[in-house]
Amino acid sequence: MTYETRTETPIPSTAKRAGDGDAAVVAPTAVTVGPHVHTALAAGPPDGEKVLLLHGFPQFADSWTDQLASLARAGYRALAVDQRGYAAGARPGRVADYTVDRLVGDALAFSQALGSGPFHLVGHDWGGLVAWAFATEHPELLASLTVLSTPHPRALAAALRSDPEQVRRSAYVQRFRLPGGVAEAGLLADGGAGLRHVYGDSLPPDRIDSYVARFAEPGALTAALNYYRALPGNLTLPGGRIRVPTLYVWGDQDIALGRTAAEGTGAWVDARYRFEVLEGAGHWLPDENADRVDPHLLAHLAAHAAAS
Repeated sequence: MTYETRTETPIPSTAKRAGDGDAAVVAPTAVTVGPHVHTALAAGPPDGEKVLLLHGFPQFADSWTDQLASLARAGYRALAVDQRGYAAGARPGRVADYTVDRLVGDALAFSQALGSGPFHLVGHDWGGLVAWAFATEHPELLASLTVLSTPHPRALAAALRSDPEQVRRSAYVQRFRLPGGVAEAGLLADGGAGLRHVYGDSLPPDRIDSYVARFAEPGALTAALNYYRALPGNLTLPGGRIRVPTLYVWGDQDIALGRTAAEGTGAWVDARYRFEVLEGAGHWLPDENADRVDPHLLAHLAAHAAAS
Protein backbone atom coordinates (compact mmCIF):
# COMPACT_ATOMS: atom_id res chain seq x y z
CA MET A 1 0.00 0.00 0.00
CA THR A 2 1.18 3.48 -0.83
CA TYR A 3 -0.05 5.72 1.98
CA GLU A 4 -0.26 9.49 1.83
CA THR A 5 -1.70 11.73 4.55
CA ARG A 6 -2.08 15.48 4.35
CA THR A 7 -3.62 18.13 6.55
CA GLU A 8 -4.97 21.17 4.74
CA THR A 9 -5.68 24.55 6.31
CA PRO A 10 -8.69 26.58 5.14
CA ILE A 11 -8.39 28.57 1.93
CA PRO A 12 -10.60 31.35 0.57
CA SER A 13 -13.67 30.25 -1.37
CA THR A 14 -12.95 30.56 -5.10
CA ALA A 15 -14.72 27.61 -6.73
CA LYS A 16 -17.38 28.33 -9.32
CA ARG A 17 -20.90 27.13 -8.69
CA ALA A 18 -23.37 25.10 -10.74
CA GLY A 19 -24.64 27.02 -13.71
CA ASP A 20 -21.36 28.75 -14.58
CA GLY A 21 -21.50 27.95 -18.28
CA ASP A 22 -23.06 25.17 -20.29
CA ALA A 23 -20.44 22.63 -19.24
CA ALA A 24 -21.64 22.89 -15.64
CA VAL A 25 -25.36 22.35 -16.27
CA VAL A 26 -26.84 19.95 -13.70
CA ALA A 27 -30.02 18.37 -15.03
CA PRO A 28 -32.71 16.29 -13.29
CA THR A 29 -33.11 12.72 -14.46
CA ALA A 30 -34.33 9.37 -13.11
CA VAL A 31 -32.96 5.87 -12.70
CA THR A 32 -35.27 2.85 -12.63
CA VAL A 33 -34.20 -0.11 -10.50
CA GLY A 34 -36.73 -2.93 -10.60
CA PRO A 35 -40.02 -1.50 -9.29
CA HIS A 36 -38.33 1.64 -7.98
CA VAL A 37 -37.81 4.98 -9.69
CA HIS A 38 -35.00 7.06 -8.23
CA THR A 39 -34.87 10.79 -8.87
CA ALA A 40 -31.36 11.89 -9.75
CA LEU A 41 -29.13 14.67 -11.06
CA ALA A 42 -26.71 14.29 -13.97
CA ALA A 43 -24.05 16.50 -15.51
CA GLY A 44 -21.27 16.33 -18.05
CA PRO A 45 -20.79 14.86 -21.53
CA PRO A 46 -22.31 11.41 -22.13
CA ASP A 47 -18.93 10.06 -23.31
CA GLY A 48 -16.99 11.31 -20.28
CA GLU A 49 -15.47 9.03 -17.66
CA LYS A 50 -18.23 7.89 -15.33
CA VAL A 51 -18.65 9.07 -11.73
CA LEU A 52 -21.39 7.90 -9.35
CA LEU A 53 -22.07 9.96 -6.20
CA LEU A 54 -23.97 8.58 -3.19
CA HIS A 55 -25.36 11.00 -0.60
CA GLY A 56 -25.76 10.52 3.13
CA PHE A 57 -28.26 11.19 5.92
CA PRO A 58 -30.13 13.47 6.22
CA GLN A 59 -29.53 14.77 2.70
CA PHE A 60 -30.41 14.13 -0.92
CA ALA A 61 -28.70 13.98 -4.30
CA ASP A 62 -28.57 17.77 -4.54
CA SER A 63 -26.02 17.82 -1.73
CA TRP A 64 -23.62 16.99 -4.61
CA THR A 65 -24.62 19.95 -6.80
CA ASP A 66 -21.23 21.64 -6.56
CA GLN A 67 -19.33 18.43 -7.25
CA LEU A 68 -21.55 17.60 -10.23
CA ALA A 69 -20.77 20.97 -11.78
CA SER A 70 -17.03 20.67 -11.09
CA LEU A 71 -16.92 17.17 -12.55
CA ALA A 72 -18.85 18.26 -15.63
CA ARG A 73 -16.49 21.15 -16.29
CA ALA A 74 -13.61 18.67 -16.09
CA GLY A 75 -15.24 16.43 -18.72
CA TYR A 76 -16.68 13.67 -16.51
CA ARG A 77 -20.16 12.21 -16.80
CA ALA A 78 -21.46 12.41 -13.22
CA LEU A 79 -24.63 11.03 -11.67
CA ALA A 80 -25.98 11.65 -8.15
CA VAL A 81 -29.02 9.60 -7.18
CA ASP A 82 -31.61 9.95 -4.42
CA GLN A 83 -31.03 6.63 -2.75
CA ARG A 84 -33.60 4.07 -1.63
CA GLY A 85 -36.09 5.71 0.72
CA TYR A 86 -35.11 9.25 -0.23
CA ALA A 87 -36.74 9.09 -3.65
CA ALA A 88 -40.53 9.10 -3.38
CA GLY A 89 -40.70 6.41 -6.07
CA ALA A 90 -38.24 4.13 -4.25
CA ARG A 91 -39.62 3.93 -0.72
CA PRO A 92 -40.36 0.33 0.32
CA GLY A 93 -42.08 -0.07 3.67
CA ARG A 94 -40.11 -2.78 5.50
CA VAL A 95 -37.02 -2.17 7.62
CA ALA A 96 -35.51 -5.26 5.96
CA ASP A 97 -35.57 -3.42 2.64
CA TYR A 98 -32.81 -1.07 3.84
CA THR A 99 -29.97 -3.45 4.62
CA VAL A 100 -26.55 -2.57 3.26
CA ASP A 101 -26.62 -5.39 0.72
CA ARG A 102 -29.77 -3.87 -0.81
CA LEU A 103 -28.11 -0.46 -0.94
CA VAL A 104 -25.04 -1.94 -2.64
CA GLY A 105 -27.33 -3.62 -5.16
CA ASP A 106 -28.94 -0.27 -5.89
CA ALA A 107 -25.53 1.33 -6.39
CA LEU A 108 -24.64 -1.41 -8.86
CA ALA A 109 -27.80 -0.63 -10.83
CA PHE A 110 -27.08 3.11 -10.68
CA SER A 111 -23.63 2.50 -12.15
CA GLN A 112 -25.11 0.48 -14.99
CA ALA A 113 -27.32 3.45 -15.82
CA LEU A 114 -24.09 5.34 -16.55
CA GLY A 115 -23.01 2.69 -19.06
CA SER A 116 -20.58 -0.21 -19.16
CA GLY A 117 -16.99 -0.19 -18.01
CA PRO A 118 -15.22 0.91 -14.82
CA PHE A 119 -16.38 4.00 -12.98
CA HIS A 120 -15.36 6.26 -10.10
CA LEU A 121 -17.41 5.91 -6.91
CA VAL A 122 -17.85 8.80 -4.45
CA GLY A 123 -19.77 8.63 -1.17
CA HIS A 124 -20.49 10.75 1.89
CA ASP A 125 -21.90 9.71 5.29
CA TRP A 126 -24.25 6.73 4.64
CA GLY A 127 -23.27 6.95 0.99
CA GLY A 128 -19.71 6.46 2.19
CA LEU A 129 -20.65 3.31 4.10
CA VAL A 130 -22.30 1.96 0.97
CA ALA A 131 -19.22 2.93 -1.05
CA TRP A 132 -16.85 1.04 1.29
CA ALA A 133 -19.08 -2.06 1.06
CA PHE A 134 -19.37 -1.73 -2.72
CA ALA A 135 -15.58 -1.44 -3.11
CA THR A 136 -15.13 -4.54 -0.97
CA GLU A 137 -17.54 -6.60 -3.08
CA HIS A 138 -16.97 -5.18 -6.58
CA PRO A 139 -13.40 -3.85 -6.86
CA GLU A 140 -13.20 -4.96 -10.49
CA LEU A 141 -15.85 -2.38 -11.41
CA LEU A 142 -14.08 0.63 -9.93
CA ALA A 143 -11.44 2.94 -11.32
CA SER A 144 -11.23 4.70 -7.97
CA LEU A 145 -12.99 5.22 -4.64
CA THR A 146 -13.51 8.52 -2.82
CA VAL A 147 -15.16 8.73 0.60
CA LEU A 148 -15.95 11.93 2.49
CA SER A 149 -16.27 11.95 6.28
CA THR A 150 -17.07 8.25 6.81
CA PRO A 151 -14.15 6.07 7.95
CA HIS A 152 -13.78 2.48 6.88
CA PRO A 153 -16.39 0.42 8.79
CA ARG A 154 -13.76 -1.77 10.45
CA ALA A 155 -11.83 1.30 11.59
CA LEU A 156 -15.05 2.74 13.01
CA ALA A 157 -15.81 -0.54 14.79
CA ALA A 158 -12.33 -0.54 16.34
CA ALA A 159 -12.79 3.05 17.50
CA LEU A 160 -16.12 2.16 19.10
CA ARG A 161 -14.29 -0.52 21.11
CA SER A 162 -11.33 1.62 22.17
CA ASP A 163 -12.27 5.29 22.07
CA PRO A 164 -14.88 6.60 24.55
CA GLU A 165 -15.08 9.82 22.56
CA GLN A 166 -16.23 7.93 19.47
CA VAL A 167 -18.79 6.07 21.60
CA ARG A 168 -20.14 9.45 22.72
CA ARG A 169 -20.22 10.78 19.15
CA SER A 170 -22.12 7.72 17.94
CA ALA A 171 -24.81 7.78 20.64
CA TYR A 172 -27.28 9.30 18.19
CA VAL A 173 -27.43 6.00 16.26
CA GLN A 174 -29.43 4.32 19.02
CA ARG A 175 -31.83 7.26 19.13
CA PHE A 176 -32.39 6.96 15.40
CA ARG A 177 -33.13 3.25 15.80
CA LEU A 178 -36.06 3.83 18.19
CA PRO A 179 -39.20 2.22 16.73
CA GLY A 180 -42.80 3.32 16.56
CA GLY A 181 -42.25 6.76 15.16
CA VAL A 182 -40.44 8.02 18.27
CA ALA A 183 -37.34 9.09 16.37
CA GLU A 184 -39.39 10.68 13.61
CA ALA A 185 -41.46 12.71 16.07
CA GLY A 186 -38.37 13.97 17.84
CA LEU A 187 -36.84 15.20 14.60
CA LEU A 188 -39.94 16.68 12.94
CA ALA A 189 -41.70 18.35 15.88
CA ASP A 190 -41.87 22.15 15.98
CA GLY A 191 -41.26 22.62 12.29
CA GLY A 192 -38.43 20.12 12.16
CA ALA A 193 -36.46 21.72 14.99
CA GLY A 194 -34.70 18.48 15.86
CA LEU A 195 -33.73 17.84 12.27
CA ARG A 196 -32.53 21.41 11.87
CA HIS A 197 -30.35 20.92 14.93
CA VAL A 198 -28.64 17.99 13.20
CA TYR A 199 -27.48 20.32 10.41
CA GLY A 200 -26.40 23.03 12.83
CA ASP A 201 -25.52 26.34 11.22
CA SER A 202 -23.21 24.85 8.61
CA LEU A 203 -25.55 24.71 5.61
CA PRO A 204 -27.35 27.53 3.79
CA PRO A 205 -30.79 28.14 5.35
CA ASP A 206 -32.59 27.58 2.04
CA ARG A 207 -30.98 24.16 1.63
CA ILE A 208 -31.94 23.18 5.17
CA ASP A 209 -35.51 24.34 4.51
CA SER A 210 -35.59 22.20 1.38
CA TYR A 211 -34.27 19.12 3.18
CA VAL A 212 -36.71 19.49 6.09
CA ALA A 213 -39.66 19.94 3.73
CA ARG A 214 -38.80 16.76 1.85
CA PHE A 215 -38.36 14.73 5.04
CA ALA A 216 -41.79 15.94 6.19
CA GLU A 217 -43.39 14.10 3.26
CA PRO A 218 -45.27 10.94 4.34
CA GLY A 219 -42.85 8.07 4.94
CA ALA A 220 -39.70 9.92 3.90
CA LEU A 221 -38.00 10.27 7.28
CA THR A 222 -39.05 6.77 8.34
CA ALA A 223 -37.41 5.35 5.22
CA ALA A 224 -34.20 7.29 5.88
CA LEU A 225 -34.09 6.18 9.53
CA ASN A 226 -34.66 2.58 8.44
CA TYR A 227 -31.03 2.57 7.28
CA TYR A 228 -30.10 2.68 10.97
CA ARG A 229 -32.85 0.29 12.06
CA ALA A 230 -31.72 -2.29 9.51
CA LEU A 231 -28.27 -2.50 11.08
CA PRO A 232 -27.56 -5.62 13.15
CA GLY A 233 -27.91 -5.30 16.91
CA ASN A 234 -24.17 -4.97 17.43
CA LEU A 235 -24.04 -2.25 14.74
CA THR A 236 -21.43 -4.23 12.80
CA LEU A 237 -21.08 -2.75 9.32
CA PRO A 238 -19.92 -4.67 6.26
CA GLY A 239 -16.59 -3.79 4.70
CA GLY A 240 -13.31 -5.60 4.11
CA ARG A 241 -9.99 -5.02 2.42
CA ILE A 242 -10.05 -2.27 -0.21
CA ARG A 243 -8.07 -2.99 -3.38
CA VAL A 244 -8.78 0.12 -5.46
CA PRO A 245 -7.08 3.55 -5.34
CA THR A 246 -8.76 5.44 -2.51
CA LEU A 247 -9.10 9.05 -1.40
CA TYR A 248 -10.49 9.65 2.09
CA VAL A 249 -11.34 13.23 3.12
CA TRP A 250 -12.19 14.02 6.75
CA GLY A 251 -12.93 17.28 8.55
CA ASP A 252 -11.25 17.57 11.93
CA GLN A 253 -14.37 19.22 13.39
CA ASP A 254 -16.70 16.38 12.38
CA ILE A 255 -19.32 16.06 15.12
CA ALA A 256 -20.04 12.37 14.48
CA LEU A 257 -16.81 10.77 13.28
CA GLY A 258 -13.64 11.28 15.26
CA ARG A 259 -9.92 11.14 14.64
CA THR A 260 -9.32 7.59 15.89
CA ALA A 261 -11.45 5.99 13.18
CA ALA A 262 -10.29 8.46 10.54
CA GLU A 263 -6.63 7.73 11.17
CA GLY A 264 -7.29 3.98 11.31
CA THR A 265 -8.90 3.84 7.89
CA GLY A 266 -5.69 3.52 5.90
CA ALA A 267 -4.92 0.16 7.50
CA TRP A 268 -7.78 -1.32 5.46
CA VAL A 269 -6.65 -0.11 2.03
CA ASP A 270 -4.33 -2.36 -0.01
CA ALA A 271 -3.90 0.14 -2.85
CA ARG A 272 -2.75 3.69 -3.34
CA TYR A 273 -4.31 5.67 -0.48
CA ARG A 274 -4.52 9.37 0.18
CA PHE A 275 -5.89 10.80 3.45
CA GLU A 276 -6.79 14.48 3.37
CA VAL A 277 -7.56 16.23 6.67
CA LEU A 278 -9.46 19.49 6.29
CA GLU A 279 -8.73 21.66 9.30
CA GLY A 280 -11.75 23.47 10.66
CA ALA A 281 -14.19 21.50 8.48
CA GLY A 282 -17.17 19.69 9.91
CA HIS A 283 -19.31 16.80 8.72
CA TRP A 284 -21.16 18.33 5.77
CA LEU A 285 -18.24 18.33 3.38
CA PRO A 286 -20.06 18.22 -0.01
CA ASP A 287 -22.26 21.23 0.85
CA GLU A 288 -20.11 23.22 3.24
CA ASN A 289 -16.63 22.64 1.88
CA ALA A 290 -17.01 22.13 -1.86
CA ASP A 291 -14.27 24.67 -2.58
CA ARG A 292 -11.81 22.51 -0.64
CA VAL A 293 -13.15 19.07 -1.52
CA ASP A 294 -13.49 19.43 -5.28
CA PRO A 295 -9.79 20.01 -6.12
CA HIS A 296 -8.83 16.86 -4.20
CA LEU A 297 -11.57 14.86 -5.88
CA LEU A 298 -10.59 16.01 -9.36
CA ALA A 299 -6.90 15.33 -8.75
CA HIS A 300 -7.67 11.83 -7.47
CA LEU A 301 -9.85 10.99 -10.47
CA ALA A 302 -7.31 12.36 -12.92
CA ALA A 303 -4.58 10.22 -11.35
CA HIS A 304 -6.66 7.07 -11.73
CA ALA A 305 -8.31 7.30 -15.11
CA ALA A 306 -10.72 4.53 -15.95
CA ALA A 307 -9.49 2.00 -18.48
CA SER A 308 -11.06 2.50 -21.87
